[in-house]
Amino acid sequence: MTLEARSTVDAQSLRRACGAFATGVTVVTVGGGVPHGMTANSFASVSLEPPLLLVCIDRKAIMHGCLDGTTSFGVSVLAARQEAVARYFADRRRPLGAAQFDSVDWRPGPVTGAPLISGALAHFECDVWRSYDGGDHTIFLGTVLSAAQLPVAEPDGADPLVFLRGRFDRTGPAARTNDVSEVTTTCP
Repeated sequence: MTLEARSTVDAQSLRRACGAFATGVTVVTVGGGVPHGMTANSFASVSLEPPLLLVCIDRKAIMHGCLDGTTSFGVSVLAARQEAVARYFADRRRPLGAAQFDSVDWRPGPVTGAPLISGALAHFECDVWRSYDGGDHTIFLGTVLSAAQLPVAEPDGADPLVFLRGRFDRTGPAARTNDVSEVTTTCP
């Protein structure tokens, strides 16, 4: 019996239930001749020995083709103050190629040259190690080549940007003092 035949969960119900799990927000990037970036919350540490992490990418996303055609990628873990960056890289109307990085502060990764978003809480550079079928997504495992937690100048600047119940949210002191119900745009 196939998985599809046994499942009674519709996509919308699954999306709502998974939305109860708060995730961090990242920008996954590839460099090279045609650099590309995309907002993603399907990111996780997999192993310390060997150092591995994963990103899950929709098969219809431009990034899917980019990761299929490259050997390395970068991940920037966004800070709470970087919601605009997350929205920008989630917007399908943004320019493509190198032009999409013109309005964002970034630097090339020291190992792979993949664009890394300035002001992010952490940066990772990875070689694509394996990829696995994940239904309508592909699970890309990366061998971590470099990892850095960045120094934060502002007292509450270390708060991560999170995605919860279909909207951007935050943790820490700012979350306790601000009404986050005003944030209603979802990440595609």
